[in-house]
Amino acid sequence: MPSNKHSVVVKAPLEKVWDFVRSMDNWAPLVPGYIQHQIISDLVSTWEFKTDIGFIKKKISLRIDILKWEEPSQVSFKLTGINEKFIGSGYFSAQQVGETQTKMTGYLEINAFGTFAPMVNSVLEPKLDEITQELTIEVCKAIEQR
Repeated sequence: MPSNKHSVVVKAPLEKVWDFVRSMDNWAPLVPGYIQHQIISDLVSTWEFKTDIGFIKKKISLRIDILKWEEPSQVSFKLTGINEKFIGSGYFSAQQVGETQTKMTGYLEINAFGTFAPMVNSVLEPKLDEITQELTIEVCKAIEQR
């Protein structure tokens, strides 16, 4: 199953990181290729974004189910493809590393299933590395700019 983890030290205390991450409205727009998202409840949302997986450009729709809000250090979630055959999970975790610094880690795991799953998963692996890094870095930048 393609997965990737990326960590960045953000120049902000843990409480400021949590204030940002606890609202999906803050970080959903930072997903690479973001189109829109809709909050259905405190634990469920849908996200749409454009991506190119290898030579294929697609609009992807995902359902995000929050599995746990562990204040102030972690939010974990499950991903389910709405228009494509994907399942996965992820999290953002935060660990205080100084008075005004926090180590932020983003993790994504996505698995395609169906007829073309082996091919899609092989192309998805490097793309997932890029998405995980970019999303984690953008979340950290947004926190620092607040």
